[in-house]
Amino acid sequence: MSSSDTTETKDTKKKRTRKPRATKSKTKKSEETTPTSAETTAPVAQETAPAPVEEIIPETEEKVEAEDVVPQVDLPKFEKSLADKITQKFGSKAEVAYIRENRIRINVKKEDIKDVALYIRDELNFDHAESVSGVDHPTENEIEVVYHLGSYTDPELGKQILALATSASREADPNPGRDRTRLPSLREIFYSVEFHERECFEMLGVYFDGHPDNRRLLLPEDWADIPPLRKDFSIKGR
Repeated sequence: MSSSDTTETKDTKKKRTRKPRATKSKTKKSEETTPTSAETTAPVAQETAPAPVEEIIPETEEKVEAEDVVPQVDLPKFEKSLADKITQKFGSKAEVAYIRENRIRINVKKEDIKDVALYIRDELNFDHAESVSGVDHPTENEIEVVYHLGSYTDPELGKQILALATSASREADPNPGRDRTRLPSLREIFYSVEFHERECFEMLGVYFDGHPDNRRLLLPEDWADIPPLRKDFSIKGR
């Protein structure tokens, strides 16, 4: 083989080996610059993700507000009209404790109870006391007395019970009739309280000023212990 043939053969090999290298580099560049379908769609998915969160927050707040709403209860109209008449007459001196069907409770201070009782009798036609009860409240240093008033003469009030309540100060060492546990008597207004107030006097130690006969009713005359319905009373030997 001549030298010219050898030179041609080497040149031909160089030309054949250079072409594939150029092709590979172009292929790599095209793969690096061409974005994949996943890369083009990924940003779109990230932008739409927060949208559902913004919609849920207001709905949650609305549900919480709806749960906090307290349903209104319609009060019995007739009973409410009676309570409204008392509060319109006496204002803050008469506190309405509750209004229910056939039941009303009014709380007053002992200084105002006679005036309120007179109005209830003369203007609202409650003509008698069905009972008088008492409750001892040691932690509050008071004894509560409740008059349960009704009517024999007014048919509209046949089922109504109006509770008129007041309180007297409580003595730690009671001496009934000689201490500060006293209330004005309603004997002049409601005759039927005569025996009820006597019972409150002996059982709870509440003395009723103006009562014509503050004597013991059930206990023996020689009773020497504290009133037996007080919560600090205990039977001897137990």
